[in-house]
Amino acid sequence: MGMVHSTDLSDYAAKMRRLAHSSTDLEVDARFIDMIVPRKSTALDIGCGIGSAVAALRRAEHRAFGIDPNPEVLQVARELFDSVWFRQLSATDLSPGTMPDHQLPKRFDLILMSGNVPAFLTRVELARAFATADELLAPGGRLVVGTTTHRRGGPVDLDHCAAGTSLRLEHRYGDWHLGEFDSDSPWSVSVYSALGTRRTAGGPDGIHVLPPE
Repeated sequence: MGMVHSTDLSDYAAKMRRLAHSSTDLEVDARFIDMIVPRKSTALDIGCGIGSAVAALRRAEHRAFGIDPNPEVLQVARELFDSVWFRQLSATDLSPGTMPDHQLPKRFDLILMSGNVPAFLTRVELARAFATADELLAPGGRLVVGTTTHRRGGPVDLDHCAAGTSLRLEHRYGDWHLGEFDSDSPWSVSVYSALGTRRTAGGPDGIHVLPPE
């Protein structure tokens, strides 16, 4: 659910553990991702928290990995899910050259930052994260960011960081359910696309084209 800088991460981890065992929907961002990329895509969740999105994407046959700098939170992820999916890393630890050191793919079809991750990064760190995403994304790959609108790391800051990269805003929604975004929306989901032609689905994926009459 995002990176959290707190003096008592054990309380946060305990809260997330309770949510994971309740009826709280912790996978809505994963369903959004599964909708916009073909199955068996390679995905990275930056600030993965307790790993719900990674696990949901894995169930949908994506090759998903999660990183988070907080060991207490990652401990919950490893209790709930397969520990090999997760790495203790921050957004600023990522670079194309260091990915093999952490046994992570060199390229991703999708990078996710959900749950206000940008709010806990400085502007310099956020700009670096966008630049790194630009390098790590496959041609036509997407960076998806879900965050509070009127806080540091909101859409204005995101667009400013994207301007220094090849990433271009493709869509912006007011929630994970494709709600309309406007200046009064408290939440935002921003979808940025890298240059190039993205990989297409290998099957019909619900598209059944009728033959010509």
